[in-house]
Amino acid sequence: MCGRFALKAPPAEIMRQFDVDVVPELAPRYNIAPTQQILIVRQPWLQPEARLEAVQVKWGLLPSWAKDASMSEKLINARAESVTEKPAFRSAFRRMRCLVPADGFYEWEPTPSGKQPWFFRMKGGGLLALAGLWEHWKQPDGTELQTATIITTDANDLTRPVHDRMPVILQPADYAAWLGAQTKAEDLKALLKPLPEELMERYRVSRRMSNARNEGEECIRSMDIE
Repeated sequence: MCGRFALKAPPAEIMRQFDVDVVPELAPRYNIAPTQQILIVRQPWLQPEARLEAVQVKWGLLPSWAKDASMSEKLINARAESVTEKPAFRSAFRRMRCLVPADGFYEWEPTPSGKQPWFFRMKGGGLLALAGLWEHWKQPDGTELQTATIITTDANDLTRPVHDRMPVILQPADYAAWLGAQTKAEDLKALLKPLPEELMERYRVSRRMSNARNEGEECIRSMDIE
């Protein structure tokens, strides 16, 4: 799964990598948790010719047909293998795909002394793009709540010793296809695969980050770079 990630890159770097004109002013985030606000990059709704936009939404997908908002807490991830079939995700997969900018993500390794968190990122650092879906839902007061989920796939050889799942990480060359309204379903599904492990690196971090209330650069500080 993908249950925690970091985004510390400045807006100018996000604008450059994802080719968007405006990015909300965001404080660096080192321990982003489910139900919190996250940044996504998407094609504006029903505007296939418009430029991409970067907006903040709640992490945890809430389908338009959901009866209440609590459902989103269970839908922080969508499995690549079933994303086209599950009622909660199939509509968004067809029409509302997005990218989730991140500097890296966390997974936890079971050990005799408790769960040890690891931080995974691109080799040498830099932004990566997690494949996501977004949705909109009418709240009881009539206002709209926008939400998103992160798609996961089988772990690659770097991630597997820690966890058997990892988020789908898209390469820049695939952004347009993932966000494009005309991309065929079979071509979209072909993108939902593990990123080659040689493009990534991992290192242990403090167990302090396991508490979602803890923030700051110490959350991603390496304890033992491999």
